[in-house]
Amino acid sequence: MKKIASFTIDHTILPKGMYTSRIDGDCVTYDIRTRLPNKEPVMETGAIHTIEHLFATFVRNSKYSDSVIYFGPMGCRTGFYFIVRDSVTPRQAIDLTKDALAFCAAFEGDIPGASEKECGNCRDHDLPGAKKEAAAMCAVLQSWTPEQLAYPTK
Repeated sequence: MKKIASFTIDHTILPKGMYTSRIDGDCVTYDIRTRLPNKEPVMETGAIHTIEHLFATFVRNSKYSDSVIYFGPMGCRTGFYFIVRDSVTPRQAIDLTKDALAFCAAFEGDIPGASEKECGNCRDHDLPGAKKEAAAMCAVLQSWTPEQLAYPTK
């Protein structure tokens, strides 16, 4: 079988950050990498799950809502994928990601969509952990530029 694109990225040199993972037609997939792969402990599932709920709620209520396709965790638990239409510029995608993470880091109250009726695993949430993860990633992306969206090659 043909190797999929995400397996061609050199994870031994991949720092934390935000990268353009792939472009498929008018869909752009961003890799929001919160961990140094295979070097740091992975994110805990409760924190990941809570970030997923908060980030997705924020971006789907933003002015870019019609261009948001998906936000969710990587199976390896070292980051997230964020998919938007190409009508969202790279600069806008970075800014939207930073704003969504800031929202997660500062969030207080009930986690959106976290009831048994709304969520398939409502008992696996960790708001304090999510806030800590989001705040750490805000610091990483603080001055991120579109030029930094390219994966490192060495």
